[in-house]
Amino acid sequence: MSEVIKSYKGFNRDLTCRGKQYEVGKEYEEDRAQSCECGMHACEYPLDCFSYYDPAHSVYYEVEQSGDLSRRGDDSKVASTKMKIGAEINIAGMVKASINYIRERIKEEKGSDDDYGASLATGDYGASSATGYYGASSATGYKGASLATGDYGASSATGYYGASSATGYKGASLATGDYGASSATGYCGASSATGDYGASSATGYKGASLATGDYGASSATGDYGASSATGDYGASSATGDYGASSATGYKGASLATGDYGASSATGNCGASSATGYKGASSAKDPESIAIAWGYKGRVSGVKGSFLVLADWEGDESEYWKPYTWKLKGAKMVRVDGEHIKENTWYTMRNGKIVEVTEDDR
Repeated sequence: MSEVIKSYKGFNRDLTCRGKQYEVGKEYEEDRAQSCECGMHACEYPLDCFSYYDPAHSVYYEVEQSGDLSRRGDDSKVASTKMKIGAEINIAGMVKASINYIRERIKEEKGSDDDYGASLATGDYGASSATGYYGASSATGYKGASLATGDYGASSATGYYGASSATGYKGASLATGDYGASSATGYCGASSATGDYGASSATGYKGASLATGDYGASSATGDYGASSATGDYGASSATGDYGASSATGYKGASLATGDYGASSATGNCGASSATGYKGASSAKDPESIAIAWGYKGRVSGVKGSFLVLADWEGDESEYWKPYTWKLKGAKMVRVDGEHIKENTWYTMRNGKIVEVTEDDR
Protein backbone atom coordinates (compact mmCIF):
# COMPACT_ATOMS: atom_id res chain seq x y z
CA MET A 1 0.00 0.00 0.00
CA SER A 2 1.45 3.35 -1.01
CA GLU A 3 2.17 6.11 1.48
CA VAL A 4 -0.62 8.65 1.98
CA ILE A 5 0.36 12.10 3.25
CA LYS A 6 -1.68 15.10 4.31
CA SER A 7 -0.63 18.28 2.51
CA TYR A 8 -1.86 21.76 1.67
CA LYS A 9 -2.31 23.11 -1.83
CA GLY A 10 -2.75 26.61 -3.17
CA PHE A 11 -5.02 27.35 -6.14
CA ASN A 12 -6.19 30.29 -8.13
CA ARG A 13 -9.52 31.51 -6.80
CA ASP A 14 -11.38 29.49 -9.45
CA LEU A 15 -9.74 26.30 -8.10
CA THR A 16 -7.33 25.95 -11.03
CA CYS A 17 -3.62 25.24 -10.90
CA ARG A 18 -1.36 25.52 -13.92
CA GLY A 19 -4.38 25.41 -16.23
CA LYS A 20 -5.94 22.32 -14.64
CA GLN A 21 -9.42 22.55 -13.09
CA TYR A 22 -9.99 20.84 -9.74
CA GLU A 23 -13.13 20.11 -7.71
CA VAL A 24 -13.60 19.53 -3.99
CA GLY A 25 -13.93 15.87 -3.01
CA LYS A 26 -12.62 14.47 -6.27
CA GLU A 27 -9.51 12.34 -6.80
CA TYR A 28 -7.02 12.95 -9.61
CA GLU A 29 -4.23 10.87 -11.09
CA GLU A 30 -1.29 11.58 -13.40
CA ASP A 31 1.29 9.29 -14.97
CA ARG A 32 4.50 10.66 -13.41
CA ALA A 33 5.63 12.77 -10.48
CA GLN A 34 8.88 14.72 -10.37
CA SER A 35 9.15 17.69 -8.04
CA CYS A 36 8.95 20.99 -9.96
CA GLU A 37 8.61 19.14 -13.28
CA CYS A 38 5.49 16.97 -13.41
CA GLY A 39 2.77 15.55 -11.22
CA MET A 40 0.46 17.34 -8.81
CA HIS A 41 2.17 19.50 -6.21
CA ALA A 42 1.32 20.46 -2.64
CA CYS A 43 3.21 21.38 0.54
CA GLU A 44 3.37 19.49 3.83
CA TYR A 45 4.18 22.72 5.70
CA PRO A 46 1.19 25.03 5.07
CA LEU A 47 3.11 28.31 4.93
CA ASP A 48 5.28 27.01 2.10
CA CYS A 49 2.16 27.39 -0.09
CA PHE A 50 2.58 31.18 0.12
CA SER A 51 5.78 30.92 -1.94
CA TYR A 52 3.79 29.56 -4.87
CA TYR A 53 0.31 31.05 -4.38
CA ASP A 54 0.31 34.37 -2.58
CA PRO A 55 -2.55 34.92 -0.10
CA ALA A 56 -3.78 38.06 -1.83
CA HIS A 57 -4.98 36.18 -4.91
CA SER A 58 -5.31 32.53 -3.89
CA VAL A 59 -7.28 29.92 -1.97
CA TYR A 60 -5.93 26.95 -0.03
CA TYR A 61 -7.18 23.40 0.47
CA GLU A 62 -6.24 20.35 2.47
CA VAL A 63 -5.30 17.48 0.15
CA GLU A 64 -4.22 13.85 0.36
CA GLN A 65 -1.28 12.78 -1.78
CA SER A 66 -0.40 9.21 -2.65
CA GLY A 67 0.99 7.03 -5.42
CA ASP A 68 4.50 7.97 -6.51
CA LEU A 69 5.87 10.82 -4.38
CA SER A 70 8.75 13.14 -5.21
CA ARG A 71 10.23 15.63 -2.72
CA ARG A 72 12.87 18.31 -2.92
CA GLY A 73 15.23 19.56 -0.23
CA ASP A 74 14.68 23.32 0.05
CA ASP A 75 11.07 23.22 1.33
CA SER A 76 8.19 20.82 2.00
CA LYS A 77 6.89 20.72 -1.57
CA VAL A 78 5.81 17.24 -2.73
CA ALA A 79 4.83 16.05 -6.19
CA SER A 80 2.51 13.05 -6.43
CA THR A 81 0.74 10.97 -9.06
CA LYS A 82 -2.47 10.83 -7.01
CA MET A 83 -4.29 13.60 -5.15
CA LYS A 84 -7.65 13.98 -3.41
CA ILE A 85 -8.99 17.50 -2.83
CA GLY A 86 -10.30 18.06 0.70
CA ALA A 87 -11.79 21.03 2.51
CA GLU A 88 -10.89 24.67 2.00
CA ILE A 89 -8.76 26.19 4.76
CA ASN A 90 -8.58 29.90 5.58
CA ILE A 91 -5.55 31.89 6.75
CA ALA A 92 -6.31 31.23 10.43
CA GLY A 93 -6.49 27.51 9.68
CA MET A 94 -3.20 27.68 7.79
CA VAL A 95 -1.55 29.28 10.82
CA LYS A 96 -2.93 26.64 13.20
CA ALA A 97 -1.88 23.85 10.86
CA SER A 98 1.61 25.36 10.60
CA ILE A 99 1.96 25.46 14.36
CA ASN A 100 0.87 21.82 14.61
CA TYR A 101 3.32 20.88 11.87
CA ILE A 102 6.20 22.47 13.75
CA ARG A 103 5.19 20.84 17.03
CA GLU A 104 5.09 17.41 15.43
CA ARG A 105 8.54 17.91 13.93
CA ILE A 106 9.84 19.00 17.34
CA LYS A 107 8.57 15.77 18.90
CA GLU A 108 10.34 13.77 16.20
CA GLU A 109 13.63 15.67 16.50
CA LYS A 110 13.61 16.40 20.24
CA GLY A 111 17.01 15.98 21.80
CA SER A 112 18.86 15.70 18.48
CA ASP A 113 19.87 19.36 18.20
CA ASP A 114 19.62 22.64 20.07
CA ASP A 115 17.67 23.94 17.12
CA TYR A 116 14.21 22.32 17.00
CA GLY A 117 13.78 23.43 20.59
CA ALA A 118 10.31 23.63 22.11
CA SER A 119 9.13 26.04 24.79
CA LEU A 120 5.83 25.75 26.62
CA ALA A 121 4.37 27.85 29.45
CA THR A 122 0.93 26.75 30.67
CA GLY A 123 0.58 28.75 33.87
CA ASP A 124 -0.98 32.15 34.39
CA TYR A 125 1.40 34.99 33.50
CA GLY A 126 3.82 32.44 32.05
CA ALA A 127 6.27 33.42 29.32
CA SER A 128 7.47 31.13 26.56
CA SER A 129 10.26 31.72 24.06
CA ALA A 130 11.88 29.53 21.39
CA THR A 131 14.78 31.11 19.49
CA GLY A 132 16.20 28.13 17.59
CA TYR A 133 15.65 27.04 14.01
CA TYR A 134 12.31 25.20 13.75
CA GLY A 135 11.54 26.13 17.35
CA ALA A 136 7.97 26.27 18.64
CA SER A 137 6.70 28.43 21.46
CA SER A 138 3.35 28.20 23.19
CA ALA A 139 1.85 30.08 26.14
CA THR A 140 -1.61 28.83 27.12
CA GLY A 141 -2.03 30.53 30.48
CA TYR A 142 -3.73 33.78 31.44
CA LYS A 143 -1.68 36.77 30.23
CA GLY A 144 0.99 34.42 28.90
CA ALA A 145 3.47 35.61 26.26
CA SER A 146 4.90 33.50 23.46
CA LEU A 147 7.82 34.32 21.16
CA ALA A 148 9.45 32.26 18.40
CA THR A 149 12.33 34.08 16.68
CA GLY A 150 13.91 31.26 14.68
CA ASP A 151 13.34 30.31 11.05
CA TYR A 152 10.17 28.24 10.66
CA GLY A 153 9.35 28.93 14.30
CA ALA A 154 5.74 28.81 15.45
CA SER A 155 4.30 30.92 18.23
CA SER A 156 0.93 30.51 19.91
CA ALA A 157 -0.70 32.31 22.85
CA THR A 158 -4.14 30.95 23.67
CA GLY A 159 -4.70 32.57 27.05
CA TYR A 160 -6.61 35.72 27.90
CA TYR A 161 -4.44 38.80 27.18
CA GLY A 162 -1.80 36.53 25.63
CA ALA A 163 0.69 37.89 23.10
CA SER A 164 2.22 35.87 20.30
CA SER A 165 5.07 36.83 17.98
CA ALA A 166 6.95 34.92 15.29
CA THR A 167 9.78 36.96 13.77
CA GLY A 168 11.64 34.29 11.80
CA TYR A 169 11.43 33.26 8.18
CA LYS A 170 8.08 31.57 7.49
CA GLY A 171 7.13 31.79 11.16
CA ALA A 172 3.50 31.44 12.22
CA SER A 173 1.89 33.44 15.01
CA LEU A 174 -1.51 32.81 16.57
CA ALA A 175 -3.24 34.52 19.50
CA THR A 176 -6.71 33.09 20.20
CA GLY A 177 -7.47 34.66 23.56
CA ASP A 178 -9.45 37.84 24.19
CA TYR A 179 -7.30 40.97 23.81
CA GLY A 180 -4.48 38.83 22.39
CA ALA A 181 -1.95 40.31 19.98
CA SER A 182 -0.32 38.36 17.17
CA SER A 183 2.56 39.45 14.98
CA ALA A 184 4.54 37.68 12.23
CA THR A 185 7.32 39.84 10.79
CA GLY A 186 9.27 37.28 8.75
CA TYR A 187 9.09 36.46 5.07
CA CYS A 188 5.98 34.40 4.29
CA GLY A 189 4.89 34.63 7.94
CA ALA A 190 1.23 34.32 8.88
CA SER A 191 -0.46 36.05 11.78
CA SER A 192 -3.92 35.40 13.21
CA ALA A 193 -5.74 36.91 16.20
CA THR A 194 -9.17 35.33 16.68
CA GLY A 195 -10.11 36.73 20.07
CA ASP A 196 -12.20 39.82 20.77
CA TYR A 197 -10.16 43.04 20.53
CA GLY A 198 -7.22 41.04 19.14
CA ALA A 199 -4.67 42.69 16.87
CA SER A 200 -2.88 40.88 14.07
CA SER A 201 0.03 42.13 11.99
CA ALA A 202 2.11 40.49 9.25
CA THR A 203 4.85 42.77 7.94
CA GLY A 204 6.90 40.34 5.86
CA TYR A 205 6.79 39.79 2.12
CA LYS A 206 3.80 37.59 1.21
CA GLY A 207 2.65 37.60 4.83
CA ALA A 208 -0.98 37.03 5.75
CA SER A 209 -2.82 38.67 8.62
CA LEU A 210 -6.27 37.81 9.96
CA ALA A 211 -8.23 39.22 12.90
CA THR A 212 -11.65 37.59 13.32
CA GLY A 213 -12.67 38.91 16.72
CA ASP A 214 -14.90 41.90 17.41
CA TYR A 215 -12.95 45.19 17.29
CA GLY A 216 -9.92 43.30 15.94
CA ALA A 217 -7.35 45.06 13.78
CA SER A 218 -5.46 43.37 10.97
CA SER A 219 -2.54 44.75 9.00
CA ALA A 220 -0.33 43.29 6.26
CA THR A 221 2.39 45.71 5.14
CA GLY A 222 4.49 43.48 2.89
CA ASP A 223 4.10 43.09 -0.87
CA TYR A 224 1.45 40.49 -1.79
CA GLY A 225 0.25 40.42 1.82
CA ALA A 226 -3.37 39.68 2.62
CA SER A 227 -5.21 41.31 5.47
CA SER A 228 -8.68 40.43 6.71
CA ALA A 229 -10.76 41.64 9.66
CA THR A 230 -14.05 39.76 9.97
CA GLY A 231 -15.21 40.98 13.37
CA ASP A 232 -17.52 43.90 14.11
CA TYR A 233 -15.71 47.24 13.95
CA GLY A 234 -12.60 45.46 12.68
CA ALA A 235 -10.01 47.37 10.68
CA SER A 236 -8.03 45.79 7.88
CA SER A 237 -5.09 47.32 6.03
CA ALA A 238 -2.82 46.05 3.26
CA THR A 239 -0.10 48.54 2.33
CA GLY A 240 2.05 46.47 -0.02
CA ASP A 241 1.71 46.36 -3.79
CA TYR A 242 -0.83 43.74 -4.93
CA GLY A 243 -2.01 43.31 -1.34
CA ALA A 244 -5.59 42.38 -0.54
CA SER A 245 -7.59 43.85 2.32
CA SER A 246 -11.05 42.78 3.43
CA ALA A 247 -13.34 43.91 6.25
CA THR A 248 -16.47 41.79 6.63
CA GLY A 249 -17.75 42.91 10.01
CA TYR A 250 -20.26 45.59 10.93
CA LYS A 251 -18.72 49.06 10.45
CA GLY A 252 -15.42 47.50 9.43
CA ALA A 253 -12.83 49.51 7.53
CA SER A 254 -10.68 48.11 4.75
CA LEU A 255 -7.71 49.91 3.20
CA ALA A 256 -5.36 48.88 0.39
CA THR A 257 -2.67 51.51 -0.18
CA GLY A 258 -0.31 49.71 -2.55
CA ASP A 259 -0.43 49.71 -6.33
CA TYR A 260 -2.88 47.14 -7.75
CA GLY A 261 -4.22 46.50 -4.25
CA ALA A 262 -7.74 45.18 -3.66
CA SER A 263 -9.99 46.40 -0.88
CA SER A 264 -13.42 45.07 0.04
CA ALA A 265 -15.98 45.97 2.72
CA THR A 266 -18.74 43.38 3.02
CA GLY A 267 -20.27 44.35 6.36
CA ASN A 268 -23.03 46.84 7.10
CA CYS A 269 -21.75 50.46 7.30
CA GLY A 270 -18.31 49.32 6.14
CA ALA A 271 -15.82 51.51 4.28
CA SER A 272 -13.49 50.26 1.57
CA SER A 273 -10.64 52.32 0.18
CA ALA A 274 -7.94 51.71 -2.45
CA THR A 275 -5.42 54.52 -2.81
CA GLY A 276 -2.72 53.02 -5.02
CA TYR A 277 -2.33 52.92 -8.77
CA LYS A 278 -5.12 50.84 -10.38
CA GLY A 279 -6.39 49.84 -6.95
CA ALA A 280 -9.80 48.19 -6.70
CA SER A 281 -12.36 48.95 -4.01
CA SER A 282 -15.74 47.25 -3.57
CA ALA A 283 -18.76 47.73 -1.31
CA LYS A 284 -20.68 44.54 -0.66
CA ASP A 285 -23.42 45.93 1.56
CA PRO A 286 -26.10 48.56 0.71
CA GLU A 287 -25.06 50.62 3.72
CA SER A 288 -21.37 50.79 2.81
CA ILE A 289 -19.08 52.91 0.67
CA ALA A 290 -16.25 52.10 -1.75
CA ILE A 291 -13.51 54.62 -2.49
CA ALA A 292 -10.87 54.39 -5.21
CA TRP A 293 -8.69 57.44 -4.73
CA GLY A 294 -5.64 56.30 -6.66
CA TYR A 295 -4.61 56.94 -10.22
CA LYS A 296 -6.80 54.80 -12.54
CA GLY A 297 -8.61 53.23 -9.60
CA ARG A 298 -11.87 51.32 -9.95
CA VAL A 299 -14.90 50.69 -7.73
CA SER A 300 -17.96 48.50 -7.61
CA GLY A 301 -20.85 48.04 -5.23
CA VAL A 302 -24.22 46.50 -4.58
CA LYS A 303 -27.43 48.43 -5.05
CA GLY A 304 -27.76 51.21 -2.48
CA SER A 305 -24.03 51.59 -1.77
CA PHE A 306 -22.01 54.69 -2.62
CA LEU A 307 -18.98 54.87 -4.90
CA VAL A 308 -16.26 57.53 -4.84
CA LEU A 309 -13.75 58.03 -7.64
CA ALA A 310 -10.94 60.47 -8.38
CA ASP A 311 -9.75 61.66 -11.79
CA TRP A 312 -5.99 62.09 -12.14
CA GLU A 313 -3.64 63.27 -14.81
CA GLY A 314 -0.15 61.80 -14.89
CA ASP A 315 2.64 60.09 -16.78
CA GLU A 316 1.65 56.46 -17.33
CA SER A 317 5.29 55.45 -17.73
CA GLU A 318 6.04 56.70 -14.21
CA TYR A 319 2.79 55.87 -12.42
CA TRP A 320 4.70 54.76 -9.29
CA LYS A 321 5.59 58.40 -8.55
CA PRO A 322 2.43 59.78 -6.85
CA TYR A 323 3.94 63.25 -6.59
CA THR A 324 3.69 63.51 -10.40
CA TRP A 325 -0.09 62.95 -10.34
CA LYS A 326 -2.39 65.93 -10.70
CA LEU A 327 -5.93 65.74 -9.31
CA LYS A 328 -8.46 66.88 -11.93
CA GLY A 329 -11.64 66.15 -9.99
CA ALA A 330 -13.67 63.67 -7.98
CA LYS A 331 -17.24 62.37 -7.87
CA MET A 332 -19.52 60.30 -5.67
CA VAL A 333 -22.47 58.33 -7.03
CA ARG A 334 -24.96 55.87 -5.62
CA VAL A 335 -25.52 52.45 -7.17
CA ASP A 336 -29.14 52.66 -8.35
CA GLY A 337 -29.14 49.57 -10.55
CA GLU A 338 -29.86 51.59 -13.70
CA HIS A 339 -27.46 54.48 -14.37
CA ILE A 340 -24.88 52.90 -12.09
CA LYS A 341 -25.22 49.12 -12.21
CA GLU A 342 -24.53 46.91 -9.23
CA ASN A 343 -21.49 44.62 -9.10
CA THR A 344 -20.02 46.43 -12.11
CA TRP A 345 -16.58 48.01 -12.09
CA TYR A 346 -16.38 51.76 -12.74
CA THR A 347 -13.50 54.18 -13.17
CA MET A 348 -13.27 57.92 -13.74
CA ARG A 349 -11.95 59.22 -17.03
CA ASN A 350 -11.99 62.79 -18.37
CA GLY A 351 -14.37 63.92 -15.64
CA LYS A 352 -16.90 61.13 -16.22
CA ILE A 353 -17.63 57.90 -14.36
CA VAL A 354 -17.54 55.09 -16.93
CA GLU A 355 -17.54 51.33 -16.92
CA VAL A 356 -14.14 49.67 -16.79
CA THR A 357 -12.80 48.16 -19.99
CA GLU A 358 -10.02 45.59 -20.44
CA ASP A 359 -7.62 48.45 -21.16
CA ASP A 360 -8.34 49.91 -17.71
CA ARG A 361 -7.37 46.77 -15.81
